[in-house]
Amino acid sequence: MTTAKQKPCPICKKPRSEEFHPFCSSRCRDRDLAQWFNDGYAVPGPAAAPEDIANED
Repeated sequence: MTTAKQKPCPICKKPRSEEFHPFCSSRCRDRDLAQWFNDGYAVPGPAAAPEDIANED
């Protein structure tokens, strides 16, 4: 893959690293994970009721 066609890091927009793909560094990878843990991202759709989640087993 050529550098000109690579997409940038989704966090800081620097060139991606093969080691941390799709991010440029472990710092950006960890920032993205923190966004998920802190409800910074969400999957679209209706919210699930707590009792529905408990009954999935």
